[in-house]
Parts: sequence; C-alpha cells; structure tokens
Amino acid sequence: MAYPTDEGNGPMANDEAAPISPKRCSAFMNDIFPMDDAIIKALPESKTFVSAERFGKSSWAVTGKIMTLGRDGLDKAYFIKVAYGDNGRIALNGEWESSKAIHVLKFDFIPKPVAFGEYKAQPLAYFYLSDFVDMDFKSAPDPAEFTAKLAAMHRGSQSPTGDFGFHVTTCDGNIPLHVRWQKSWSDFYRDLFLDVCKLDRETNEMWLELEHAIEIVASKVIPRLLGVLQENGRYLKPCIIHGDLWDGNVGIRRNTEGSIIFDAGSYYAHNEMELGQWRCEFAKVFRGKKYIDRYLENYPAAEPKEEFDDRNRLYSIKGSMNYSAGHRGSHLRITAYNDMCYLCEKYAPTDGIGKYYRDLDPSITGVCIATHAFPANGV
Repeated sequence: MAYPTDEGNGPMANDEAAPISPKRCSAFMNDIFPMDDAIIKALPESKTFVSAERFGKSSWAVTGKIMTLGRDGLDKAYFIKVAYGDNGRIALNGEWESSKAIHVLKFDFIPKPVAFGEYKAQPLAYFYLSDFVDMDFKSAPDPAEFTAKLAAMHRGSQSPTGDFGFHVTTCDGNIPLHVRWQKSWSDFYRDLFLDVCKLDRETNEMWLELEHAIEIVASKVIPRLLGVLQENGRYLKPCIIHGDLWDGNVGIRRNTEGSIIFDAGSYYAHNEMELGQWRCEFAKVFRGKKYIDRYLENYPAAEPKEEFDDRNRLYSIKGSMNYSAGHRGSHLRITAYNDMCYLCEKYAPTDGIGKYYRDLDPSITGVCIATHAFPANGV
C-alpha cells in the first residue's frame, strides 16, 4: 500500500525528511492500522497473528494494538509503534535499545521489548514492538514505590564502557540527542546542552541574550557545577536513565498496581539527570517535593550535596530547551533563559547576562503547561 508523499514531505521523500504526521497518515489510512508482514514475522513463533487496530495517540508516531493467539489457546496483546523517515528509525531504534537495557535490570518496570524492524512493503517505515500493558494513567504513582524502583534501576545499571553515553542515538520525544561516549560527565552534559540549544536555535529566531547566556553556562557554569563531581577523588557512577521521565511516560499496572515507565530514550548519565525533567513546566505530578525527597532517601544526592538544587536546575534546562526546540514559540525558552541567568549570577557573574526573575521561575510559581502527549501503551 502506498503512503502520502505530498510536497516532498512524506516518508518516501528522502532519509532526512521529518517523520510523517500521524494525523495525516491516519486520514490517509481511514484510521486503519498500517500492518505489514515484517511485524507478523517479528512476533514470537508461538503466537499467531489475529488482528491489528489503532490504539492510543502519539504526536509523532502511529500506535496500535496487535492481538495474537498462542499455541496454548490464550490471547496475548502487543503494543506497536510505527514511525517514518530517518528520524523515525532513530527514535524507534533508540527506544528499542533503551527498553532492552532497562528491562534486563527491572523487568517489571518497563513493557517487555519484543522487536524493532523495517516494513517490507513500505520504504522508510519502521516499527517498535513490545508487550501490551493495561495501564492506569489517571492515578499518580505511589512516591515510595515508584522512586524505590527508579533508584534501584539507576543503582543496578553498569555502563558497558565505564563512560557516560549510549551505543546508539536516542531521542527525547522524536528529537535526537547527542549521547556519544565520554569519560567526563561535565564534558558530556556540555555537549548535550549545546546540541539541544543548537536545535532550539534552528526552530526559533536568534536571541542574542540567550546566546550569550548559553556560552557562559557551557564555558563556566557547567565545568564549575559538574566538574567538581569527578574531582578530588570523587567517583561518579554512570547510571542508565530513562531519559524523558515525566508524568506522561509513567503509568500504573492495573493487575498489580505497580508503577511502569515507557517511551524511553536512555543513556548512561549522572543519576540526578533523571530528576531534571521533574522541574520542567510539563511535569505536574513529579514536581511535588515528595517525589524528589523519596528518591533521595533511596539514592542520596552527590557531593557537594548543598549544590543538588542548582544541579537540578541546570539539568532541567536541557528539558526546557528540548521542548522549545520541538515547539516553536514556546515560553519554556524564556524559562530556560531565566534559569541560565540564575546560575550565571551565582557561579559566573558576567556583564550582558540578564537578571533572574523569581516570578518567571515555575519551581516557585508552580506554573504548569498543558502538554501535547497522550498515553500510547494501554489506557
């Protein structure tokens, strides 16, 4: 079956094209899930394909539910995500590799990954297949249970190289991240930060004051705040992190009431990096102090502990700038700049850096935004 490629923007246009809009694909398919023989072949040998249907929503992929029948006569459901173009391949392969790394550590904390592959009948169409989990998204996860699992995942992980990074490119949403291996966490975060800022600059217009702040944060604040984590004999463990852990990527299993995460874009990082997303305006539940406090009971803050909140602010800037890069005109860009001003005032006072304003700080005002994301694996 052919797919739309109008104005050269469809999945067959070229490898660098943005992934096809799920909305446009849905309209073209009359809301029928775009099944392919490659997906059937990827199912476990003991399972026979029965049906496929559209299920859940995603801002950048087509999602569905596949029903199978086992040799034992029992039904089993799988969750399927399909994306297009080179961006789609990178995002879904990153989720596949991330989910495998997490599932090995905490098999009950993420849906079991089953397969990643490319469609046979459609060029540049890719899929990620996992177990289907029936989830509750309306209830907040128990802070004690959730943070204990998360901390155990961080503690139990082991970087295969001993460095920070990941063996494939992963994504925050559908935005590729700079996750090449590095021994220095300060250097790794600097490059990740600068890359996200570059993507933001490509989406939004040039803002000279922001550019100046980015330069000072990269050259002075990051080395000061993060460099000390590996100085004077301090060891900083590279931990596997989910990479995009906010309220919309967590659910509760209906059968066990245990928390479960999904849509991972992982890399080996300072474990506190995971908590940076919780400070961002798109986080509502996790911004509550009880989640941070409970987590720190399981995995204490790194030394110097008194700088934990400043590191959390620094890590949140990546989340805000990444959101801004994907949403032209988002005011999270202003939030990120305000956070940069705070850190520059404190750690690298420099002429030309704007003033920090408390009334623009969501960690003080409590301001949240309505997000574009929807549950995609279970309802």
